[in-house]
Amino acid sequence: MISSFPARLAYGMISLSIFFKVQQATGSIAAAGLATGVNGVAGATTAGLRGSLIDKYGMKIPLRFFAPTYALLILLFSSGSSKTQLIVFAGILGLSAPPINLSIRPLWKVTVTKDQIRTAYAIDTAVMNSVGVFGPLLATTLSLSKTPELALQICSGLICIGGLALSKSPQLKRWKPEIKTSKDLAIWRTPAMQLLMIEGVFIGLGWGAFDIAIPAFTTLENIPHRTGFIFAIMAIGNVIGGLVAGMVSRKTSSFAAFKRIYFYWFIFSLPLAFTYPNWSMMLVTATMSLMAGGLQVFYLEISEAVRPKGTAVAALGWLWTVEGTFASLGTALGGYISEHFSPRYCLALTTLCVGIGYLIMRSGANLLKSADRIPTENEDTEAWEANLDTNK
Repeated sequence: MISSFPARLAYGMISLSIFFKVQQATGSIAAAGLATGVNGVAGATTAGLRGSLIDKYGMKIPLRFFAPTYALLILLFSSGSSKTQLIVFAGILGLSAPPINLSIRPLWKVTVTKDQIRTAYAIDTAVMNSVGVFGPLLATTLSLSKTPELALQICSGLICIGGLALSKSPQLKRWKPEIKTSKDLAIWRTPAMQLLMIEGVFIGLGWGAFDIAIPAFTTLENIPHRTGFIFAIMAIGNVIGGLVAGMVSRKTSSFAAFKRIYFYWFIFSLPLAFTYPNWSMMLVTATMSLMAGGLQVFYLEISEAVRPKGTAVAALGWLWTVEGTFASLGTALGGYISEHFSPRYCLALTTLCVGIGYLIMRSGANLLKSADRIPTENEDTEAWEANLDTNK
């Protein structure tokens, strides 16, 4: 946990560091959104490949190659000045993202005893989400009070330290990939996984637009310092929501709880487009994040129940490939919409996509029957261990 924390903090900082670097270098919110989106697309489209790589070959080599490479590319990106150069570098940066979280997820099983593992996952989840509090806040503070280059340089150092430290962990030698049989369907051919991917298209698009709408809104209103605070409040809400859901996850059907929380997530998002970057936006996003944090736990229990065997890491990686790719498209589109029209349209798109996602999951209930029950101890544990950002 300690060895991986620097790298996780860097991932919490990188998106806003890229945004403010490009925005200040070019004076364009649209360009900043495009660069952030390109970075996200590149990272998301290769997440499934990184997961498959780990499932097949292990973790040590990918970590030792990608961590220093990524750190070097961050420094190259920070030295860029032209719009084209920054966008190209942002894309290359996304392609080289080291699989930090994808590697940590399975290691807890060979680190602590079985009766301690749920506690370990709960603590790890809280730590992971805490970087969502400090990462954006630190990136915003450094970018606005100092320079975006300083924020990026710190990201570079943190990712290199964390990635190399994790690659030398003795637990890596004890972890063995899950065995897959010839009878198991591929991830893309499993109907339930296909449904989750379709839902991920809309959630990714809506959430990508949201992620760029917040910094765009605050920048246009000349209050960019509020960006970090809004994201920090959301991260705290995610932590609380996830922990509460984890405590009750063994007392209710995963899919039944998922549907209820999803409905309230949509209801709480309805006023989003009418908020302003003050107490109103903080209140609405706080309630949404409480629901989203709980939703994530049950979503991961569902994915664990329906995924093919031998895909403990790759299944989540490919789900994120779909969702993350469309999130990045939403980010790029949101930057253009925010600059040429209004960030409120992006916030409205978020609400619309959440509503569509809810309808997709309700209509595909028959495909998720295996998750419509109280999870077993092992499945509950798997969901806890997977409760993190699988893009990285």
